[in-house]
Amino acid sequence: ITALVASLGIGGVAVALALQNILGDMFASLSIALDKPFEIGDFIVVDGLPGTVEYIGIKTTRVRALSGEQIVLSNADLLRSRIRNFKRMSERRVPFQFGVLYSTPHEKVERIPEMVRAIIAQQPKTRFDRAHFKEYGDSALVFEVVYFVQDPDYNVYMDIHQAVNLALLRRFREEGIEFAYPTRTLHIASPAPADTLHPGGTS
Repeated sequence: ITALVASLGIGGVAVALALQNILGDMFASLSIALDKPFEIGDFIVVDGLPGTVEYIGIKTTRVRALSGEQIVLSNADLLRSRIRNFKRMSERRVPFQFGVLYSTPHEKVERIPEMVRAIIAQQPKTRFDRAHFKEYGDSALVFEVVYFVQDPDYNVYMDIHQAVNLALLRRFREEGIEFAYPTRTLHIASPAPADTLHPGGTS
């Protein structure tokens, strides 16, 4: 009888723990339904895992990863994580940098921010923010540019950024401005004359 009571007690604890997890996921599912942090079809990132929400159930939520596999997430664990919902994004901030050669004439360096502004302004669904000569790099004059793509779709962003890069490359070639790349200059000194190395020697 003692063994039976002990086994029932252990079984009861196991059942209680299982029910606690199940009830936790159910309450989390209810929270998702009421609060709607994401919906089916939204593109989200959870703990570094990106994907599109395919199913929201009582216990789990299923996300289709970019690489094709399905990720199954516990609703309770999901709500304890930081969720980034890209479907709710109204516009995308795009920062990027590039460098030009130190030998670029001063007047051309001054005109580069305006060139970049004009290129971005020509693209649809964009909002130019700024372009600045940021710093003196190890082997380049470094510029930093920021603009916004007024569309949350990632493919639209990539198409626009590709168009900006191609237009910038074309304009710089027309202006004779060269992009910089990592370089290193070595100064090799010729060996000193023998009489310099040995002042007391004879010539």
